[in-house]
Amino acid sequence: SWQVWTIYVILAANFSEEQALKQTCPSCDAAQLCNCSSMGLDFIPPGLTAKITVLNLSHNRIKHIQSKDLQQAVNLRVLLLQSNEISSIDDDSFASLGKLELLDLSNNSLAFLSPVWFGHLVSLQHLRLQGNTYRDLGGSSLFSRLRNLSSLHLGNPGFSTIRQGNFEGIVVLDKLWIDGGNLGQYEPGSLKVIQKINHMIIQLRSAKVFSAIVRDLLHSVTWLEVRELKLEIEKKSLVQNSTLPFTLRKLTFKDASFTDQYISQLIVLLKEITSLRELEAVDCGLEGRGEWDTKAIASSGKSLVETVSIVNIMIQNFHLFIDLEGMESQINKLKRLTIASSRVFMVPCNLARNFSSLWYLDFHDNLLVNNRLNETICEAAWPSLQILNLSRNSLKSLEQTAKYVTRLHKLIYLDISQNKFGEIPDVCEWPKNLKHLNLSSTQISQVTTCIPTTLEVLDVSANNLREFALQLPFLKELYLAKNQLKTLPGAAPIPNLVAMSVRRNKLNGFSREEFEGAQVAAVHLSLMECHRTLVVVLMCALLLLVILIVMAVGYKYHAVWYLRMTWAWLQAKRKPKRAPAKDICYDAFVSYSENDSDWVENIMVRELEQACPPFRLCLHKRDFVPGKWIVDNIIDSIEKSRKTLFVLSEHFVQSEWCKYELDFSHFRLFDENNDAAILILLEPIQSEAIPKRFCKLRKIMNTKTYLEWPPAEERQAMFWENLKGALKS
Repeated sequence: SWQVWTIYVILAANFSEEQALKQTCPSCDAAQLCNCSSMGLDFIPPGLTAKITVLNLSHNRIKHIQSKDLQQAVNLRVLLLQSNEISSIDDDSFASLGKLELLDLSNNSLAFLSPVWFGHLVSLQHLRLQGNTYRDLGGSSLFSRLRNLSSLHLGNPGFSTIRQGNFEGIVVLDKLWIDGGNLGQYEPGSLKVIQKINHMIIQLRSAKVFSAIVRDLLHSVTWLEVRELKLEIEKKSLVQNSTLPFTLRKLTFKDASFTDQYISQLIVLLKEITSLRELEAVDCGLEGRGEWDTKAIASSGKSLVETVSIVNIMIQNFHLFIDLEGMESQINKLKRLTIASSRVFMVPCNLARNFSSLWYLDFHDNLLVNNRLNETICEAAWPSLQILNLSRNSLKSLEQTAKYVTRLHKLIYLDISQNKFGEIPDVCEWPKNLKHLNLSSTQISQVTTCIPTTLEVLDVSANNLREFALQLPFLKELYLAKNQLKTLPGAAPIPNLVAMSVRRNKLNGFSREEFEGAQVAAVHLSLMECHRTLVVVLMCALLLLVILIVMAVGYKYHAVWYLRMTWAWLQAKRKPKRAPAKDICYDAFVSYSENDSDWVENIMVRELEQACPPFRLCLHKRDFVPGKWIVDNIIDSIEKSRKTLFVLSEHFVQSEWCKYELDFSHFRLFDENNDAAILILLEPIQSEAIPKRFCKLRKIMNTKTYLEWPPAEERQAMFWENLKGALKS
């Protein structure tokens, strides 16, 4: 009936489309995840069905998206189209994608964006539009229908304008990222319509636009990250007539450039943002020596910032940086300070004494040395400090380091790892409340009573320890990984131990006495540490299997032969290229297949050796030295012959023996003198029939005249004359 015929046609069409999809993108076969990335596609493959939830078409050459392309992919959750050449999209291309949650159109060639594209994407949470060629977002909101949008990334090097209404309809965003390196026009109020933004990243060079954006975000953004800002003097207030309360709590500058003058102005302006509690500068540059306007800064009131992080700041003349005298009033409320990877070599004592509220200090990866530590940690400095990180500096004396740290009466946590102490004294002074000490990677070879007995956590991993026998009654965690220990520490000296790491040592086993009957709650050991014998057996078995496979492959492809032949060739290379005339014994060495021996031995040899004058031929059957290795026989015979005759036939190119002779000839003969080879075609043979690895022989057959044996007797006399002439040349 026609109903059956209709069903058949529909099923056949669907099957045909699925087959087309399978051919275009094999990973899409019966899978919910369809990865068609980097396949050189210039179109969206046909046959996409409702089964697919993730479609990756990135890094192709797609230029246009048509209405029908995604029509059947109604259950799509993720659509990745980044890094194509998309320049146009039909209005209803995404109309069926009501369940789509992530759309990536970044790094294409879209010169404009249409709100119609996104009108049906009611479930969309993540939208990436950066790296296209549009200069603005149009005159109306692109995103008014995207009520579930959580993250938005837009902009490009040519993006220049943001207008009011561009973000209309967006209420809350977790992350907003704008690449606006050349953003020069920003209409005030454009971002004000968004009620809440947890994290905003903006790439920006204009200080004027920066100020306008900050004013709009005071009541919505929690963390503002500004990148590539080239700061100029902007004395206008950042808050102007804005009403409290503000929401901006963290401000990050990344890849920005500062001057002493602008630092002073910025500190004053940021005090107006009364909600600001954290400042961060990452990979920034400072053109100056710290000559800040401390009077203007002090007169503007106290700073409310509690956390400052400075990571990898570049100061060209850092050794000339002054002591920031006059900044004391601005730091006494600071609680957390990180200055890392910034070549700090000391902190002036007067400045250090005014960090009265600071309890966390991180100076890792700097240039602190012991003879300046007396100034950095002077008496009464850092009075509230509880956590100190001095890892990856240039400290060399553990005794001096401990002595200066003793001045920090409230210190609980100390990290001095990755310094080159080497030696450890028998006695050290430490803060009385110290509970956590990190001495990992400090090149110490033993632990002594220098280690404080107050510790609850001790890390001495990645050193050269051979034993650990300290009395630490309060210790709860002990880290001993990457040492040379052969036995475990005794249980009695560390009775309160809860966790211990002994990875990558030289432990062979644990005895009952080492634990003294104490129950171990949890042990995390590698397979090697738990089952060393089993692992060794498995490794040996695996190695044996690999050796057997290599031997089998080598046998199949005659690897031993080729290795020995190569060695012989290398030895032959050291000899003179031509043997002296007195060592020439033959007119020609003959290379032929055993299947052609009747013609060679009964016809050619008789004709040449009975000629007048006779020719002296070298045949492997007759003239090779018995007991001598075959390769040495070949080398000696070729070197003692003026010419080499190759009797080519179908049998020759299929013969393994002849291949070996050709191999050596390929190495030795053709490299030295092409005229020494004489090719005889016993039967018609195409050069393509010769194995491809003998490229020089194939080339000779294509470029050099060869002798062809004529079946007709009347032409054979001319063949012999030509061959004899070639042998005499």
